[in-house]
Amino acid sequence: MRILVTGSAGHLGEALVRTLRESEHQVIGLDIAASPFTDVTGSITDRALVKRSLEGVDAVLHAATLHKPHVATHTRQDFVDTNVTGTLNLLEESVAARVGAFIFTSTTSTFGRALTPPPGAPATWITEDVVPIPKNIYGVTKLAAENLCELFQRNLGLPCLVLRTSRFFPEADDHKDTREAYDDANVKANEFLYRRVDIEDIVSAHVLAIEKARALGFRKYIISATTPFTQGDLVDLQRDASSVVARHVPEFAAEYAKRGWKMFPGIERVYVNERARTELGWRPRYDFAHVVDCLRHGREPRSELAQQVGSKGYHAETFEHGPYPVET
Repeated sequence: MRILVTGSAGHLGEALVRTLRESEHQVIGLDIAASPFTDVTGSITDRALVKRSLEGVDAVLHAATLHKPHVATHTRQDFVDTNVTGTLNLLEESVAARVGAFIFTSTTSTFGRALTPPPGAPATWITEDVVPIPKNIYGVTKLAAENLCELFQRNLGLPCLVLRTSRFFPEADDHKDTREAYDDANVKANEFLYRRVDIEDIVSAHVLAIEKARALGFRKYIISATTPFTQGDLVDLQRDASSVVARHVPEFAAEYAKRGWKMFPGIERVYVNERARTELGWRPRYDFAHVVDCLRHGREPRSELAQQVGSKGYHAETFEHGPYPVET
């Protein structure tokens, strides 16, 4: 199979190309940045370039995007150009090229304000049925791109699956208070309970999506580590997360104590990946129990693929108040 991967110089794009190059598939990496994983250098906003890149392609993994950290450094028009127009170019040319599967990498950030429960309410149980309320131009444009995918599947028969990935970037947290209160590895370990995923698991979901797209037509999936929590935990999770975690993964307390780590006081939302596991047959390997087991045995919790890809950052410059500039 000939597969086009957009955003091939980015975190996920590189991971996809690395993995697919080790398979029987032929891979074409497309990105605005030259890299060892980029075969075609250029922008998805260039319709002619997109058309040429899709010649003979059987499937598209569309990971190219402007991300949330770019909100303060790029204009709203930049986001529309890349995330909406670029996706439209790929969709239209994919139909013309008779592509058999189009997999769009979206984000749990599309849920936006729907992620935060009202004061005093239980934590929010986030499934694909939750209606998104985007809170910035990033979320708005990613949701618009998802809707374009649905339109092209419904009206033109292009099999399109949307994968809403949770956090997987290795960079430090973008909230100053969190960075100052917790060790970075502590933060990421906590997040595997409810809103983080290892990049190897994201890649496996994309590969399965290619295989299942024709049969499924159009679907949206949350791609996040499997949470140990249930809906019965949601009230306690908001007010005393540590006690809830101890019920499900009791070994965590001793390992955290050895390192001076802390659990967050409360957790306000939980991403649920059940639909992806059921319909795609996805089996994510990296979750909070895995992290704790690695801590106990002195192993690196991240996958080998995550370590190979490493940290890329999102900006060429550094900023006074953290890894990302303050949103305006």
